Amino acid sequence: MKNIAITKDVQTSLSPSNVLDDLLDGNKRFVNNNMQAVDNSALVSQTVGGQFPKAVVLSCIDSRVPVETVLDQAIGDVFVARVAGNFENTDILGSLEYSCKVAGSKLILVLGHESCGAVKAACDGVELGNITDLLANILPAVKQSADEVEGEANSSNKVFVAKTVENNVKLTIERIRERSPILKEMEDAGDIKIVGGVYMLSSGKVEML
Repeated sequence: MKNIAITKDVQTSLSPSNVLDDLLDGNKRFVNNNMQAVDNSALVSQTVGGQFPKAVVLSCIDSRVPVETVLDQAIGDVFVARVAGNFENTDILGSLEYSCKVAGSKLILVLGHESCGAVKAACDGVELGNITDLLANILPAVKQSADEVEGEANSSNKVFVAKTVENNVKLTIERIRERSPILKEMEDAGDIKIVGGVYMLSSGKVEML
């Protein structure tokens, strides 16, 4: 029964590797349909005065990837930043910096997912209102994949889409390091890890990159 929220002492005692292992163990429980029982009322009351999440996850808005559920995490365990296509921008970077530098999280997980609609739209060059500017953030991954994958460079090519999902996660991690000296310094010092993975809609498994 998960009925005790993470405290500052517990958060401080964790290493980035500990946290990653914990999230992956949670995903295994999800895949095996053996998730922990949670006393939400207890966690709600314990976190009124503060929070000490162990990780922050940058994920897509996709309704099929409820982050806390697929990682078997509860109230107070993780920060979650969501945007279609799970890329970074100034607001996301500020949120990640807050999570780690201010609130003490030990891990940044950039989580893409299989058959991402935003990635498919970027692969197809969709232009529509503000979606056009949003998809521009994914185009570097599309261009990289076009050099790496044979066949049609559009959403009809499942291999191309899968490679673009992976490249988008990897390039997002690179840009987080480039655009946030705070997070780069923390990672270099071993205070945090910045890692990437892809959630498989077909299996429920997070595959690390």
